[in-house]
Amino acid sequence: MKVIEAIGICKSFHDPLPLKVLTDVSFSINTGEFVSIVGKSGCGKSTLLYILSTMDTGYDGELLLDGISMKNKKDAELAKVRNEKIGFVFQFHYLLNEFNNLRNVMLPGLKFGKLTAKEVEHYAYEKLKILGIENEALKYPNQLSGGQKQRVAIARALINEPLIIMGDEPTGNLDKHNGDVVFNIFKELAEEYHQSLLIVTHDLDFAAKTHRTITMEDGKIINS
Repeated sequence: MKVIEAIGICKSFHDPLPLKVLTDVSFSINTGEFVSIVGKSGCGKSTLLYILSTMDTGYDGELLLDGISMKNKKDAELAKVRNEKIGFVFQFHYLLNEFNNLRNVMLPGLKFGKLTAKEVEHYAYEKLKILGIENEALKYPNQLSGGQKQRVAIARALINEPLIIMGDEPTGNLDKHNGDVVFNIFKELAEEYHQSLLIVTHDLDFAAKTHRTITMEDGKIINS
């Protein structure tokens, strides 16, 4: 089943003259597929990710998430889609130091409002357990290593059982060992839990080990 589909996506910036940054980008990702996007800086990878994550709506073409068009949806509707259907993992973990790690993982679940706080807490602990850091649940982010923080961030991305996890350089701030740990977590999520993942990365070794690599150049897909 296709979880996300881009159809002929084009994007231009006007600053002050028109500059085309994405040209006719089309591809889809299926359930349980672990896909990476690579390309030189400035090739349009991050711009594409912002569009696919519904945070940028100023594009031409079509974006389908779970078979539903994201075009002409209001900001509030898109915010709901992001919270329910997309998990985000960034280069920096963006954990809140005033909350313990368990609470950090719980926050998107509490915002979703589908489950009671007690149920969200149970699921958050389960996600930390999958990632092997349940013993750090009641510690605070500033008590963790960089690799542990990123694992908490992945648990947070999983809390609402998203259709797809999107990552923007999620290993870019980690050493090789912790980068490998994060890669192996993503691989396990895809292969054992059928989680779909789309990861933008500069790390060609990381990309080579994913199920499929999409290569971009000058705003176009040259290989998928």
